Amino acid sequence: MAKRRPNGGGTITKRADGRYQGAAYVTNTEGHRVRKYVYGKTYDETAEKLGNLQDQERNGVPVPSRAWTLGEWLSYWLEHIVRENLEFNTYAKYESKVRLYVVPHLGKKPLPKLTAAQVRSLMAVLKSDQVPAATRFEVLRVLRNALNRAIKEEILTRNVARLVDMPKVSKGDAKPWNAREAVTFLHSVRAHRLYAACVLVLVLGLRRSEVLGLRWQDIDFEGRQFTPVKQVQRERGQLVLKDLKTESSQAVLPLPELCARALEERRYLQGLERKIAGEHWEQGPGADLIFSERHGGPIEPRGFSRSFAALIKRAGVRTITVRLARHTCGTLLAFLKVHPKVAQTILRHSQISMTMDVYTHVVGSDQREATDLLAELLEDPLIG
Repeated sequence: MAKRRPNGGGTITKRADGRYQGAAYVTNTEGHRVRKYVYGKTYDETAEKLGNLQDQERNGVPVPSRAWTLGEWLSYWLEHIVRENLEFNTYAKYESKVRLYVVPHLGKKPLPKLTAAQVRSLMAVLKSDQVPAATRFEVLRVLRNALNRAIKEEILTRNVARLVDMPKVSKGDAKPWNAREAVTFLHSVRAHRLYAACVLVLVLGLRRSEVLGLRWQDIDFEGRQFTPVKQVQRERGQLVLKDLKTESSQAVLPLPELCARALEERRYLQGLERKIAGEHWEQGPGADLIFSERHGGPIEPRGFSRSFAALIKRAGVRTITVRLARHTCGTLLAFLKVHPKVAQTILRHSQISMTMDVYTHVVGSDQREATDLLAELLEDPLIG
């Protein structure tokens, strides 16, 4: 004889195949009252599942209105949430991780039934396929983001990807330049047309896209300050000028004397380039860029990195990337005797103690040589 259920407790019946079926009315994500079913091998197992379903209803968590697979949800998330709200390059990065790594292994799994063990198995397969740790880290991060959004959309109740440990990514042995290496490099590239860009990367720690997006209207020579507003990026095969992502990236920054002189020389040199190009000078949104191609227009970011690498080779210093080079900023600010409070603003440190920690660790055996080279840079007239 079937056990009597209390009023509002749903119903449990025994099926012809010997299993038990529980049913109760709950609210779905579209706001409709629907009859939801759960199943179990025993009465007690089914009663527990039915009780969990009703607890979820009492806590105001609706059940999904449709049975998504993980692949269907990821496709929806990419097209209607990521593409609509984030930068195209971010969308492209997420889409490639989903298409190449997640969907082939887990795309057909029912979204509500996805388990941490399945996600952990995915990461093990990628590792055995010799996918780099940094890529595996990004794959898991993208999956976590997608499932977090599913929870926000009330399609899931928990994020099983958060139960899986992130792969450990080695930071490598690469280190930024010390003062001697940085100043030796600047001394070597003194006559190059991109000398000022190198100065801004090393002295102010600007990112590659920020440097290439600087416009003359962003520079206040009299006030010795500037405000980065734009960045150059490649989207869909085209170079575009875009707003910086955050307000903190657009903060007003001080302009040390070395940077101001380099920019004044760059303005003079660009005037010569514009005069030589004549009617062939490129017009358009990027016409006011400080760092332009020889006939105007924005510089390809990867092209700038290749030029930077070639200049490093010519200077004979240790090879590093543009991304790593900008971390030399604090050391050079100390050698330029920039006031710690000003340096704090440039370095974007929240605490002055962080800046002072940089300042108190710049003294070394190469200090005198680096200081002498900096003095030469400050005193040199325009070369070439």
